[in-house]
Amino acid sequence: MKKISGNQYIKKKGNILYLDGIEMAHISKYSDTPIMIFLEARIRDNIRNFKNLIEKEFKKASIFYSFKANYLYEICEIIKSEGIGAELISLSELNLAHRLKFPPNKILAGGPYLDKKFIEQSIINEIEEIVVYSISDINRINSIAKKYNKIQNLCLRINSQKYDSRLGMNLFKHELNQIRLYNERCKNIQFTTILSHYSTQMNNINQFTKNAELLTEAFKKLQNSGVKIKNINFGGGFPEAAIMPQSQLKLIFSKIHNILKDQGIEYEEIYFEPGRFLVGDAGIFIAEIIKKTEDRWIFLNIGNNICPKFSKSSFRFYNASKIDQSHKYKTSIAGIIPTDQDVLAKNYFFNDNIEVGDKVLITNAGAYTLTFSNRFPYELPSIFLINEDTIHKIFDPRKDHDFSLKLFPA
Repeated sequence: MKKISGNQYIKKKGNILYLDGIEMAHISKYSDTPIMIFLEARIRDNIRNFKNLIEKEFKKASIFYSFKANYLYEICEIIKSEGIGAELISLSELNLAHRLKFPPNKILAGGPYLDKKFIEQSIINEIEEIVVYSISDINRINSIAKKYNKIQNLCLRINSQKYDSRLGMNLFKHELNQIRLYNERCKNIQFTTILSHYSTQMNNINQFTKNAELLTEAFKKLQNSGVKIKNINFGGGFPEAAIMPQSQLKLIFSKIHNILKDQGIEYEEIYFEPGRFLVGDAGIFIAEIIKKTEDRWIFLNIGNNICPKFSKSSFRFYNASKIDQSHKYKTSIAGIIPTDQDVLAKNYFFNDNIEVGDKVLITNAGAYTLTFSNRFPYELPSIFLINEDTIHKIFDPRKDHDFSLKLFPA
């Protein structure tokens, strides 16, 4: 069988398409389109490949999965079962991590918006680190930690200096002085880690190199200011695993290791925060062609409401009903939102003979599609989890209504 979209769990044999051990045609018995599928085995493979490669390069390294990539309970449950930590940006995600019983020392929480309840619950539950983007949040956290008689580890988010990035600290002289004063005077916090997240969909080693150089420079600046940092968090930004071969990932980790060594950086632990890499290519949409035009525009019963361009996913489109035909004819693909802006792809290579009713497979849809979905007034898709030859419905829109409400009940 030949694999599709670089994914060994999506294969074809003649005109039959298999998702892991199940014929795609059989899935239509469970639900009408659009349907979303997750491949459990692919998630586990991605985790183990990532983990094996970092363990070969670094003396001590930890992986924290970014819940914002996909916070479905069953997906995060798989992540947790593989020993991966959690990286969170909201109280709702923190509640989910507690429901899943993530150990507190495997949780990083924080972001540009830290409301009081989020800080309080992070401190009370003794999570490993709170990530701060703004110096003004440091004193707030110290005050709350003092109230609960706790000492809270902090991670400083460093501005990536990329384009007009506004997230994180620049470590100008006045900022360094303020951090140094907080380090000396605040007894209920301690600075343990620095973080920089350079970009998303980074498949160029130079982007990872720039991020590593930025972090080593920040590490030294803080050290020279009397602030000792133990850990370095290189963030995420990795593309879907099907897009980045293991050889490239190995080269990136080797390059980061060499930069740290050459710069004489003495650290205790290295962190990475992959989200898209772990789940991106494990997610699939099955849609249907509902209209076609003479100039080779096809309209699907799915659109940017649930398959958003804003997710920056590496979507791939295939006519699953005619998977054995060559996909070499330029075709434009639109969705169902009543606006000309709902374009999924332009001049995309598709098969020649297109018919209304054909099923379309959209791959690399597992990350940020659900979290960036905009709840346009169409029914959400049913979501299934496949593992070998078993299929389990994990979200039914007619019963569960909204996956975010299902996850985070009041």
